[in-house]
Amino acid sequence: MSDVHTGGCVCGAVRYRVTSQPAFGVVCHCRFCQQRLASAFAVVAQFEEKNVEFTQGELREYEHRSDESGRWIRIGFCPVCGTTLTHTGEARPGMRAIAAGTFDDPAWFTIDRHIWMKSKLPWVAVPEGVTCYERGIIPPSK
Repeated sequence: MSDVHTGGCVCGAVRYRVTSQPAFGVVCHCRFCQQRLASAFAVVAQFEEKNVEFTQGELREYEHRSDESGRWIRIGFCPVCGTTLTHTGEARPGMRAIAAGTFDDPAWFTIDRHIWMKSKLPWVAVPEGVTCYERGIIPPSK
């Protein structure tokens, strides 16, 4: 299996490639992810920053500070079509999450965990055997 995978935004203005397997795959059910994506949850693959390269276009960023953890998260999106492609966070320095749906082949990696289950919508079914966390897996900052 190749460790090089590519993807990009809806309009094609921003393209990227990753050059490793993800550290982990996660589904996040927090209210912020639900709101920022207008969806039930976010699905991301987390990589070391050094293994993510933007090959075309530039991202715009929006920074949000969590009301629950107190940490910042920077959302990277296409300035043309608005597609959310990535995020970095204070909780995971040196790491970058890539939105799963933006990969050219979004089925190439597996999901290791579901987080923020306390906010999971009641009609979302989680597969058996997947590790689940009531909240995030990193304690809030002090």
